[in-house]
Amino acid sequence: MLSRIYIKNFALIDTLDVSLHNGLQVITGETGAGKSIILGALRLILGERADVKSISNAAEKSIVETEFELNNQFKKFFIENDLDYEHQTIIRREISPAGKSRAFINDVPVTLDVLRELSSQLIDIHSQFETSNLFTSEYQFKIIDGLSENKKIVEEYQHEFLEFQSLKTQLKKLQTQLSESNKESDYKQFLLNELEELNLDDVDYEELKNLLSIQENAGMISENLAQVLSRFHQEEIGILSFFNEAKNKLSKISEVSNSFSELDQRLEISFVELKDIISELENESEKIEINPENLASLSELNNKLNALFIKHNVSDVNELKEIRDQLAGEQQGASELESNIIEIEENISKKEKSLQSLSEKLSKNRKKSIPVFIKKAESLLKKLGLEKAKVDIELQDTSEFNQFGKENIQLLFQANSGFPLKPIQTAISGGERSRVMLAVKKIIAESDELPTLILDEIDSGVSGKVAEEIGNLMREMSQDMQLIVISHLAQVAAKGNNNYKVVKQDIAGKTQSTIVTLSDEEKLNEIAQLLSGSKITEAALAQAKELIG
Repeated sequence: MLSRIYIKNFALIDTLDVSLHNGLQVITGETGAGKSIILGALRLILGERADVKSISNAAEKSIVETEFELNNQFKKFFIENDLDYEHQTIIRREISPAGKSRAFINDVPVTLDVLRELSSQLIDIHSQFETSNLFTSEYQFKIIDGLSENKKIVEEYQHEFLEFQSLKTQLKKLQTQLSESNKESDYKQFLLNELEELNLDDVDYEELKNLLSIQENAGMISENLAQVLSRFHQEEIGILSFFNEAKNKLSKISEVSNSFSELDQRLEISFVELKDIISELENESEKIEINPENLASLSELNNKLNALFIKHNVSDVNELKEIRDQLAGEQQGASELESNIIEIEENISKKEKSLQSLSEKLSKNRKKSIPVFIKKAESLLKKLGLEKAKVDIELQDTSEFNQFGKENIQLLFQANSGFPLKPIQTAISGGERSRVMLAVKKIIAESDELPTLILDEIDSGVSGKVAEEIGNLMREMSQDMQLIVISHLAQVAAKGNNNYKVVKQDIAGKTQSTIVTLSDEEKLNEIAQLLSGSKITEAALAQAKELIG
């Protein structure tokens, strides 16, 4: 319930502070007094765009603040949005002179999206010019589902439908990825096979180049080694013989002079090292053989590696290994994609069965409630002066699931007898819209818990008996909800549990609007004035008393 409205520095309003109550709250006032300004301020609470032009005093910020009495059903929203839940919750919008807008819930800054999500559950503002939502499938399903007591089934269905849509989105994404992967799959598999055939983990490229070089130069190496070893081993003139002779002579010298002992030891070490070198040269010489098959094999491997270096724009075997592993991973990823697609398709199939079952329940309940809606709506419209009006709801099966089930809806209407029913958006006139919407709101109010409903002059253009019926309908609706009505009709004002008047006056040379709460006597005079005009007559007062009852 909306319990308080506070407005400061907004258009013609300097300061407005009014408390509201449950039941039927009727606001009256002359045309141009500022009723639309109050509604404009309340629309800021609904998250509508703020306009710096609405600031009256450009030196100060504009403030619109509302206070609501909430029940525990809103706790979940506050928890989900990290807000402090208060039974008396305050929603505020501020507009700075620079045009910057800020929103608060219980003094905590929030985004406009969060503000809209909450306020849309608290206030429903409807004017005589705002009936387009009556033409939407969402609103028409809301009407019939309220009568069908489908609320829990709708919630379950829409939860399943959101998951169903999410799964379909995931499936499409994975299928696209798999398609793109498959386009290059064959070529990537060829590259992978090419790399795996070389057993790169067993390849030492530096050793390969060394072995290849040895094979390519085996004749030259063998010939030179033979010559080297020959020089070492030639009798009498061989290096080893000369070295051994020199070592023996120096050993004799060191026996008579300590000065040569260290040199003798060094020469001995060198001689041992030389013999070891000769021994290794002999071993290597024995290994050298000219093997055309081995040369061809090494050359082939080297050529393949060099070709792969060029193809993949790399320079060593480790980089080829990385590319091989990456390709292997991608091929495995494609396989995983296929598995994920199969799993999601199975989940989608399960969701389809669940949605099918729920949609059938929804449709069955809706079809049962259509006659109830027709009876209620036509009875209300008759009271509201549309005696010949006919309505119907048509449900059409669809091949695909949608947000509301597996069917579309069409609200049909005809104001005159003898003519076929047509979709309401093409059959209804401007003068009929408000009364049809009021009847619909009344039906919804009977079956669903509506937020605070604000009706802005939707009774415009009617009088007499119809006006009386509108007042009675509004009074009935207000028994289950808070209904705030802006009206020019005495018949409506007379039904108010609480009455208010918007007045405009000059204060210190400046025109200002505000709202005042009417006492019983002021209410009587206001109703009489609505009946007789600016001059209140005794007859008008008597009629006003009769209307109040």
